[in-house]
Amino acid sequence: MRLMDCTLRDGSNVLGKGFPADLTVLMLRGLIENNIKTIEFGNAGGIGAYELGNVAPLNDREYLELAEPFADRAELGMFLNAKRYRAENVALAARHGMRFLRIGAEPGMWERSVPIIQEVKKQGLTARYSLMKAYLAAPEEAAREARELQDAGLDELTVMDSAGCMQPQETAAFFDALTAAVDIPVLFHGHSNLGLAPANALAALAHGGAGVDCGLLGMARSAGNIPTELMVALLQQKGELPEVDFYGLMKFLEEELVPAMAEHGFRPALAPTDLILGLSGAHSSFLGTFKKIAAEEGVDPMRLIVETSKRNRRDPSEEQMRQAAEALREGTA
Repeated sequence: MRLMDCTLRDGSNVLGKGFPADLTVLMLRGLIENNIKTIEFGNAGGIGAYELGNVAPLNDREYLELAEPFADRAELGMFLNAKRYRAENVALAARHGMRFLRIGAEPGMWERSVPIIQEVKKQGLTARYSLMKAYLAAPEEAAREARELQDAGLDELTVMDSAGCMQPQETAAFFDALTAAVDIPVLFHGHSNLGLAPANALAALAHGGAGVDCGLLGMARSAGNIPTELMVALLQQKGELPEVDFYGLMKFLEEELVPAMAEHGFRPALAPTDLILGLSGAHSSFLGTFKKIAAEEGVDPMRLIVETSKRNRRDPSEEQMRQAAEALREGTA
């Protein structure tokens, strides 16, 4: 089970077609330091899109040069729309230490994608595949395409709910069909247009899915992707992803990324503190007191909310909050 963080690719749609250099480096660092290490980045339209009019703050070569110092610390790669394929771009990604390219195509385009998969593999990269607008095909049709792609050497396939229109039972049917048809990992990429992306992701995982695409603060095209931090919280509740530093990630968001994105006019639909309230079961009416006690006791307010709520979610007193703070300081929480 793993996450593919797509903030630096799909998430860049919130600013146009790509993030500037400073935000790119900020997010690469924040993700890697908190142990989220499968990262798709670059132009929102994928490698090769810049020359065709998807103008971003940086071109492909500049994004690759910016990310190259991180290449030995994470599994970095780019999206590659099958309609924009050029063999020289595959070679360019390989030269800069990338680990994968994720080919994107709609149902019915699998034959066009076979030579692209072969070239990606020839260059020593992992060949991933996004079945964009997957809902345009029946699950059985998607499974037939997936078998052909696997036979061509594909390493991994992602079901993309590109319009955010899928229902959990529909997602479950896709994953039942696909995981029965192929041996390669099958992941889910959801958009939040109906508010069902997290529910769809959980349905995918319950029906054989190997992972989920997500984006910091939910950033992505249209209504956004599943927030990375939300997916971590939900999965850690189930004992998954123990390697991810959830509180480190939340601190990075609250103290660095949220303020940095506010300068560009972006406000997350789900603020980090609101996620913590949901995770802990703490009512927002206690938030001011939590913040006051955390400042006085010198502890992380998010950890304090969670630890106090383990003891009393109904009506936590200041004394209980201070007891929880002491436990946090002593490492006994």
